[in-house]
Amino acid sequence: MLLNPPHRIIATLAFAALIWPAAAPAQERFVQQSSGAPTAQVATGHRGMVVTQDQQATRIGLDVLEHGGNAVDAAVAVGFALAVTLPKAGNIGGGGFMLVHVAEHNENAAIDYRETAPAATRPDIFLGPDGLADPEKSRDTGLGVGVPGTVAGLSLALDHFGSGKFTLAELLAPAVRLAREGITVKDDLLDSLLLAQPRLARWPDTARIFLKPDGTAPAPGEKLMQPELADVLETIGREGARAFYIGPIADKIVAAVRGAGGVMTRGDLESYMPMVRNPIYGTYRGYEIVSMPPPSSGGVHLVEMLNILEGYPSATVGSGSAAALHLEIEAMKLAYADRAVFLGDADSVEVPIDRLISKEHAAELRARIDPRQARPVPAPHPDVGTPSGGNTTHFSVVDEAGNVVANTYSLNFNFGLALVADGTGIMLNNELDDFAAKSGTPNAFGLVGGTANAPGPGRRPLSSMTPTIVFKDTKPVLVTGAPGGSRIITTVLQVIVNAIDGHMSIGNAVAAPRVHDQWLPDEVLVERGLPTDKIRALTAMGHIVHSSPLFGSAHSIAVAPDALTGAADMRARGAAAAGY
Repeated sequence: MLLNPPHRIIATLAFAALIWPAAAPAQERFVQQSSGAPTAQVATGHRGMVVTQDQQATRIGLDVLEHGGNAVDAAVAVGFALAVTLPKAGNIGGGGFMLVHVAEHNENAAIDYRETAPAATRPDIFLGPDGLADPEKSRDTGLGVGVPGTVAGLSLALDHFGSGKFTLAELLAPAVRLAREGITVKDDLLDSLLLAQPRLARWPDTARIFLKPDGTAPAPGEKLMQPELADVLETIGREGARAFYIGPIADKIVAAVRGAGGVMTRGDLESYMPMVRNPIYGTYRGYEIVSMPPPSSGGVHLVEMLNILEGYPSATVGSGSAAALHLEIEAMKLAYADRAVFLGDADSVEVPIDRLISKEHAAELRARIDPRQARPVPAPHPDVGTPSGGNTTHFSVVDEAGNVVANTYSLNFNFGLALVADGTGIMLNNELDDFAAKSGTPNAFGLVGGTANAPGPGRRPLSSMTPTIVFKDTKPVLVTGAPGGSRIITTVLQVIVNAIDGHMSIGNAVAAPRVHDQWLPDEVLVERGLPTDKIRALTAMGHIVHSSPLFGSAHSIAVAPDALTGAADMRARGAAAAGY
């Protein structure tokens, strides 16, 4: 049974949690790899740490910890707060994955609250009359909207793993207040509204909330008010998560989706269930890796790539040289090739997980790698474009007792479908584009899939989200995850390799320039800040190297016996780490 905290704590959560100090505390600092390269804001603490993509959400989560909540309590408050402060990715109209470590029992759980396809979803739902994939159907119409899982998932996490000190309504109170009183348009919110203005303008109910009357994006310093979302959040807090899936809120979601050409019904919402699953486990140089199972491909292929790299000396992999980057890139190619063939919703298709994460499979793949020459992608292959950006967000939390949460959730595109359900303020996802519309046809991120990831009734589309916890001698030492669409898995890989093999601090491990290769298209993306001599060396090895915008804001925490160190990846403006 959940116990009500004292009224003093409720008041603090509702009001003090919304205050962010004008100046950064002394415990915070910034690290930067080189001029023009990414940075990370680093904070230290001894009892609790929260790292998110938004300063206000970080403060809300930390306030929960400071008043006796555990990591899951704080994560739930953060998850709902980001639905207000980071509407391009934080959400209650999408879904995601939460990895939980319960210190008292030394147990781990993977909460799958991924969206599901409506019951009327057919395998050919995203094909045109010519039998070819029609991207517009899955990306720009109601057919792309999956049944949202966030509200059910966060509620399940609280019920199963919360401290019992706070009710759902109390953890929602700061988000309600932010939505009702408004948030200042700045940093990442400003950037995202300017970028998405044409898509937001498509839908009158969306434009009414997120754009000015003349159709332009809000100016810096203006207030974004979301009173309808405040009402919905208040209702969820008062009546529980089921209020989202039945009754007036559900009716409005269905009306919006069907009005945009979708097939969702009330029955689809009423039957939605989040799942508690066994995580994916692997080992790497004496560390234990715990990550997400299908329908995320993240854990399987993270472990697969680490297994491949483990066969090379630690000093080689962690050197940061072009030769080391080459090995990482070749491991990426092999893992993403497996992803295209084998991965899908394991509740619907057989996924050979044990084989893919085995050391034996890694040894077979490693034997294909030439340490001096890039392995070309076999031709012919589908015509796929460069991976586009996606809008997902990750946050990490550690509490005083050693409980840990790594949570990644998403709307898919920037603001998802950009469709708000009238009268709710709920931004709806377009996550069903993550299905393989037609075998061998890429999705918006250039990822190719087959029949294992085909659309179907009740299926959960394959994801790349990779919330991960790294352990040493049964104790958590690193918490990480990232947004970035198809680049999520490789981002998490590089944070872990940087920390373990490169012996980097968590700030440097997060800020280091990244590379990415996903098998198709046959190219390596490199962030700015990677030295030109390394780029030239990779090109000489046969890699097709392209410059890329920054990707994958990997908000992470390093856990030591006497300290917690949080690193907010400043690839996302306005991100913050805070501890106490």
